Amino acid sequence: MIPISIEQAAADAGGRIEAPATGEVVAVVSDTRQIRGGELFVAIAGERVDGSTLAGQAIEAGASAVMTAGREVALASGAPANRLIVVDDVLAALGRLARESLRRAREANPRLQVVAVTGSVGKTTTKDLLAALLAIRGPIIAPPGSFNNELGLPLTVLRAGADTATLVLEMGADHMGNIDYLTSIAPPDVGVVLIVARAHLGHFGGIENVAKAKSEMVTGVREGGTVILNALDERVRAMAKLTDRDLLFFGDPALPGVHAEDVSVNDAGRATFVLVTSTGRAPVTLALVGEHHVSNALAAATVADYYGIGVEEVARVLSETGAASPHRMSVSERGGILIIDDSYNANPDSMRAGLDALERLGEGRRKVAILGAMLELGADADAEHEAIGHYAAARGVDVVIGVGEETRPLTHAAAAAGLATQTASSETALDVATTIMAKGDVVLLKGSNGSGVWRVADALVRED
Repeated sequence: MIPISIEQAAADAGGRIEAPATGEVVAVVSDTRQIRGGELFVAIAGERVDGSTLAGQAIEAGASAVMTAGREVALASGAPANRLIVVDDVLAALGRLARESLRRAREANPRLQVVAVTGSVGKTTTKDLLAALLAIRGPIIAPPGSFNNELGLPLTVLRAGADTATLVLEMGADHMGNIDYLTSIAPPDVGVVLIVARAHLGHFGGIENVAKAKSEMVTGVREGGTVILNALDERVRAMAKLTDRDLLFFGDPALPGVHAEDVSVNDAGRATFVLVTSTGRAPVTLALVGEHHVSNALAAATVADYYGIGVEEVARVLSETGAASPHRMSVSERGGILIIDDSYNANPDSMRAGLDALERLGEGRRKVAILGAMLELGADADAEHEAIGHYAAARGVDVVIGVGEETRPLTHAAAAAGLATQTASSETALDVATTIMAKGDVVLLKGSNGSGVWRVADALVRED
């Protein structure tokens, strides 16, 4: 961020300081461990810890100020009154602060571009590919992991300064209006929509509402900006009619944008294809595992092509960039067992993609699927889990371990199809898995983050 005074930070956030304050804010953090000196510490009231109780500790560590909705708690922790920015709603105030910070950065550097991506699946992978590609333009800011909500996105925006060439953002949604709010903080110069899939159905009430939520990216692109859409997803393609911004597409050679030809998958599960952009053609072999990543790569390539990066350079970066964020189709071998860790999150479509990868990588070997629950599916949950059990059988999976009670329809369906199955709690899943797995197996770990299956993945990957 461009450094500002504590008073200006308070004004930007819509907060108040009860005594004259001196000092400067050079960065914004929500974790006291990130304090190096001069930061504004944002005191978030979490499920386990109220950040306001850490206000005194933050000041002692070198924070210039603390933004809090818990004035009395912060004072009791030892923070002085003239270092507190008191607000009614910390997340809303953080959004206002980020919005003003980005406005200043754009004024200081008109070349700064904001590229934002949304979609039911593939956001983080595409964001990571974009970060690798757009670094060619100059200094880049991109979030670690999935900082894609009303906390993570403003914190990412606040990292952008006058020297930033590209700010890459990931925008997630589990309710209508989420992306509309996020684009109000950081209106994109380029907005990308990847895919509409059956995620968060319990909140949205149906896939058409998922599409409406994702379309908020299209209507949120700033004047003079460009919208990039997946031409092969009919719901995404239909979003073109919602905007008068310039349009590019990926996946369809009949439309302006980027597409792939001669797609195949090698024995390592990596897709190969010929990338076709406005500057020519070049062969690509993705470093990422899974054919479904072709779409993510094309989305990133379309943005790179828009910014004038040549096809040979795009192909090189796509072929060299592996999984940069944890638990996303990371493939490793431990003790003669091949582990496919895609445990960050799951919905029915991404679960099928994971099982497709297991089928290919496990050819000729015993295939084990450790599957956590797909959360937030609402009334469709049992039917969707049951369908995944049948799909696992169709993909030649040999053993299914369901993690959590919600997976029982999945394991019952798999058992009915003749697979060996077991249901475990998140606490016992690791013990069950280590008892079942054997040298030579290929193991997929996949499930919603809240299922805890990622903990099993962490433990297995750590094993030597």
